[in-house]
Amino acid sequence: MGGRLKDNLNSQYFEAANALKSRSARRRIVAYVESYDDIYFWRTVLGRFEDDTRYFEVMLPSHKKLERGKKSVLMNLLEDGDKHPEERLGTSMIACVDADYDYLLQGVTQQSKKVIENPYVFHTYAYAIENLQCYAPSLHDTCVAVTLNDHRIFDFQEYLSLYSEAIFPLFVWSVWAYRSGEHNRFSLSDFSRVIDPGGFSVADAQASIVHLRRKVGTKVHQLQAQYPNNKEEYLKVKDMVKALGVTPQTTYLYIQGHHLFDNVVVPILNKVCNRLRQERQDEIARTARHHTQRTNEMSCYEHSIQDIRQTLKKNTGYMASEPFQRILHDLASLFK
Repeated sequence: MGGRLKDNLNSQYFEAANALKSRSARRRIVAYVESYDDIYFWRTVLGRFEDDTRYFEVMLPSHKKLERGKKSVLMNLLEDGDKHPEERLGTSMIACVDADYDYLLQGVTQQSKKVIENPYVFHTYAYAIENLQCYAPSLHDTCVAVTLNDHRIFDFQEYLSLYSEAIFPLFVWSVWAYRSGEHNRFSLSDFSRVIDPGGFSVADAQASIVHLRRKVGTKVHQLQAQYPNNKEEYLKVKDMVKALGVTPQTTYLYIQGHHLFDNVVVPILNKVCNRLRQERQDEIARTARHHTQRTNEMSCYEHSIQDIRQTLKKNTGYMASEPFQRILHDLASLFK
C-alpha cells in the first residue's frame, strides 16, 4: 500500500475496520484531540452519544513526531495538499478542538474556516476547555470539593460577571485585531497583560475590578488614538461577537484559557479556599474535647482536602453552560 500511513487513516479506513466486525458489534468512532488534558473533557461529552450501536475512542493523532495542539490535529487530518481534505474525516473519524478565536473569526483565516465549516470538526465555542472548567456557577462547588466547607464567603458569579464587563470593550478590540490582521500591533499576549487583575482580596474584590477598569480604559484610549477611523468597524465586531453568544457578562469564557485559569481563577480560589480551610481548622480546634481528639480530627481533615488545580481540571460543572449545550447540539446533529 503506497503513501504514508497517515494518508490512509481516514474515516473510510475506520468504516472498513468496523465492517469487518459482526453486525452486533458496536461501531468504533475515533475522536482526535489536541492534548492529553483534553481526553477527559471530550470523554464527558462524547460518552453521552454512545449506545448499543457505537462507542467513541478519544485519542491524540498518531504520527512520528510528538506534536500537540490544534495545528497538529488539523494539519494531520485536513491537509491542504489533499485533493479532498474534508474526506479524511467522517462519521467514523472526527476532530475535537478548542475554539480559541477561530469561532469568533468566522472563517476569516484558513484555520478558522476549517474549524467552523467542516461538519466533522467539533469545537468548544468557549476559547478553550480551561474556560469551561472555570465556569462561574460551578466554582463554589469546586471550593467545597477542595476544603469540605460549604460556607459561601465569596460570590464567584458576581465577580466574574463584573470582571467580564470590565474587559469587554478591550476584548472587542482584540477580536477586531485578529479579524483585521492587526494582531502584531495588539496581540493576545498584550490583551492578557492588560486584563490581569493583579492583587486580589477576598474582603475587597471590588478594588481589583476598579483597578482593572482603569487599565482597560487606558488601553482603549490608546487604541482609539492609534485607529481614529475605526469606530464603525469596532461597532460591527461588537455586534458580531454578541450575535455569536458572547455577552459583556460572560466574556471570561472567550478569553485565553490559560490566562483565565492561571492568572484569574486559581489565585482567587487559593485565597477563598485558604480562608475556608482556616475556618474548618478553627472549628476543629474550638470543638475538640481534648488534645488527642483535636490532633486526630485535624489529621483526618488535612488528608481529606484536595489540590485546587487538579480539582478544577476535573470540574464538570460546565455541563450547565451555554457553550457546552451548543457542543451537544452539534454532536446530536451528526450522531442522532
